[in-house]
Amino acid sequence: MVCLKRVVDYNVRVRLKPDGSGVILDGVKMSINPFDEIALEEALRIKERGAAQEVIALSIGSPDAQQQLRTALAMGADRAILVEADTTVEPLTAARIMLAIVEQEQAGLVILGKQAIDDDNSQTAQMLAALWDRPQATFASGVEIADGKATVTREVDSGLEIVAVELPAVISVDLRLNEPRYVKLPDIMKAKRKPLEVRGLGDFGIDTAPQLAVSNYEPPPQRAKGVIVEDVDGLVQALKDKGLV
Repeated sequence: MVCLKRVVDYNVRVRLKPDGSGVILDGVKMSINPFDEIALEEALRIKERGAAQEVIALSIGSPDAQQQLRTALAMGADRAILVEADTTVEPLTAARIMLAIVEQEQAGLVILGKQAIDDDNSQTAQMLAALWDRPQATFASGVEIADGKATVTREVDSGLEIVAVELPAVISVDLRLNEPRYVKLPDIMKAKRKPLEVRGLGDFGIDTAPQLAVSNYEPPPQRAKGVIVEDVDGLVQALKDKGLV
């Protein structure tokens, strides 16, 4: 099972509403979260190597997320599930919904991006693993499936770490794992005939009340202009003036 999130396309410049209440989404191009797209590509490659029988794409969000799920089906996913939500779903709520579906589908492996580019929480995978009481391997840059285990190469501060986890497990992926395939027009046409199941947020009996409150949104401060110095002494003095040395 691959978990996908609908986000503002990474090539789009994000603009805030004048009152600071959120991000302008009208007329903005939306896409699969780039990390989740990499997770989907890896799941498809695992299936192509004969280590999986089926790839299920799951998304939680507005009805418009069907567009991203159809893209996932065009890439090669066998079927898709959309849990419709009219409001923003927080990571813990998302993890609980994912757990309910994972248990229903008896998934042998759950793959998702290490974070979403809209909120950058990097929490859902870890929460899902804890709720599921299964091993997790985060920030994967390499994945091998064999003999009921996943051998994962992880990117950590000190370099690379290789861990082996028993399946079922949760894996979150990093950017350098793979390059997602290009979707061709015939695949898009075939995807229209693949099953896409729509469920309601209230079907799972999960408390979806928000636990976080966002007061307002602000753009990042503009970068200050640089300072040109004549020599090393001038550089040192400039750093001293700023209190950096």
